Amino acid sequence: MNFKNVVFLSVPILLICISCSKNNYVQKSSYQFKSESGFPDYADLNYWAAHPWKWDPSDSIPYPLKNQTLKDTSTDVFFIYPTSFVDNNNEKWNAAIDDSLINIKTDYSSILYQASVFNEKCRIFSPRYRQANIKAFYTSDKTKAQEALDTAYSDIKHAFEYYLKNWNHERPIIIASHSQGTVHAARLLKEFFEGKYLQNLLVCAYIIGMPIAYNYFKKIPSCKDSLSTGCYVTWRTFKKGYVDPLYISNETFKSTVVNPLTWKQDTLYAPLNLNIGGVLKNFNKMKTGVVDAQVHENILWASKPKFFGNIFLKGKNYHIGDINLFYNNIRQNVRTRINIYNLK
Repeated sequence: MNFKNVVFLSVPILLICISCSKNNYVQKSSYQFKSESGFPDYADLNYWAAHPWKWDPSDSIPYPLKNQTLKDTSTDVFFIYPTSFVDNNNEKWNAAIDDSLINIKTDYSSILYQASVFNEKCRIFSPRYRQANIKAFYTSDKTKAQEALDTAYSDIKHAFEYYLKNWNHERPIIIASHSQGTVHAARLLKEFFEGKYLQNLLVCAYIIGMPIAYNYFKKIPSCKDSLSTGCYVTWRTFKKGYVDPLYISNETFKSTVVNPLTWKQDTLYAPLNLNIGGVLKNFNKMKTGVVDAQVHENILWASKPKFFGNIFLKGKNYHIGDINLFYNNIRQNVRTRINIYNLK
């Protein structure tokens, strides 16, 4: 699969921490740590971009939602973030685990704008990992690309095993991811969940931003509606009418696409009034009706996002907004699925 020009990190880094209660935290995120071996040590909280025992940007809540949030942390989220190593001129194929600039960029983009979606009813665990360079997704050197992705996945697997052994204790789990993170999340679900005991603990998998072939999983179904549990949802967002990307038109498989405004896989149009709140550049401002949505073949079509200054938005690939354009819809859906899972 060729994902050229699909680059997540164009969101400006925010250097202002959103206030929240620190009573349960033993530390804040640090970016000055150094790995002597070059490998992550998941016993050390510095190697987690998000973790319940420290304050990190996933604990942030958009201001309009602060009075609506009732935290009970009944469920765990294992979130795998997207690519923030986007220097395709860098000769390295994998990011250093202790690269402070990449870690800051990760935390104040995907951890803030994406992982925070899940912080109402969940403890969020997001491991730092030696992510593959963005060039792995469009290079002609498939061997190098796969080696880079395998290195990244080896860290994700190690982190998940450490999480299971030390913190899960039979708690329900949500697997969540975006872009490169979804490549690893799909593999993780195959290895640890499908047809195994952990599938019983799966509330839902929100594996977004990469194509998931309809028959990729044999025993984990795609979600048919907003109430299903033990299933997965996925979508890729483009401007309505956009059909040009060759890496999509050349796909020879049927991809699962769930509409995040209806949580169904049909091709019915979901109007703007079903979008109950997206978060754009200003994390503390939520805009309702920011986009509509409709499933079109292997992708999700959405209208041009409505915000002041959108006249300057020329791009048609909304990959960067796969999650935050539907922020409050996802947040409420997580709440719904957890409540239903807990009733079983």
